[in-house]
Amino acid sequence: MISQILKKSYKRSFFPALEHIPVVSYYAKTRGWPFVIAWMHRVTGVLLTFYVLVHIYTLSFLATPAGYDSKMKIFGFFFFTLLEWLLAVPVIFHAFNGGRLVLFEIFGARNDGSMLRWVFGLSATYVLLQALLIVMGNQSVSIIFYWLTIVTLSFCLVVAVTSKIWNIDGAISWKLQRISGAYLLIMIPAHLLFMHLQPGVGHEADIVIARMQNIFIKFVDLTLVIAVLYHAGYGLISISKDYLTSRIFQFGFSFLVIFVLAVFGWIGVKLIIVL
Repeated sequence: MISQILKKSYKRSFFPALEHIPVVSYYAKTRGWPFVIAWMHRVTGVLLTFYVLVHIYTLSFLATPAGYDSKMKIFGFFFFTLLEWLLAVPVIFHAFNGGRLVLFEIFGARNDGSMLRWVFGLSATYVLLQALLIVMGNQSVSIIFYWLTIVTLSFCLVVAVTSKIWNIDGAISWKLQRISGAYLLIMIPAHLLFMHLQPGVGHEADIVIARMQNIFIKFVDLTLVIAVLYHAGYGLISISKDYLTSRIFQFGFSFLVIFVLAVFGWIGVKLIIVL
């Protein structure tokens, strides 16, 4: 019954233009919109995991500021600026669709068609706003005030989600996945936006180091690294279980994911603490 309601809701909610995309149209007709949206969420999640690892690796060059600045000059070219802007598409879709899943799964919001329209509408608005900020390139914001506001909102959402799921049946790992997702729902879009609200904040070693030396910012960065890597690891392992039937392969893949993310987590945490 619920699956039938969902299928009808998805079908009514989508923009007609999406139905003309060849691959999307094929799977929407053969497997249904819930399948398409679920896969879009998974694919964007995998892409973002690789981006996070690259991001941590890039920041590790802050140990030699001159080397970091030279590498950042490469990312200043138009091609890389365009890629950085396009990155907002999977990031924002994954974040906002994750918010929809939280509303649906935890808070019982069943108007999925309306929520999907909000997901795509807010995603498009965010991407256009980011493009505007990139073009302007002359804005500034108080770092402490900005992140204090964002962290406060994020923790309020975390408290709301935790209060709903902590005492219900379910593994602790599952609960932490939802809690970390709620935290990142606001933090990740805010982090990307901040990179363009304050030009140079991510591309000049002196500015990045000065920001990361603030105790409060260290706390923000630490929570981000831990939440992102846990959320990514749980997601990758969950996806693998749908396709790896052998317990040996499942264990091997899970071990590999945990090992790689633990290494990058150590690099990120050490960088934050040392700087």
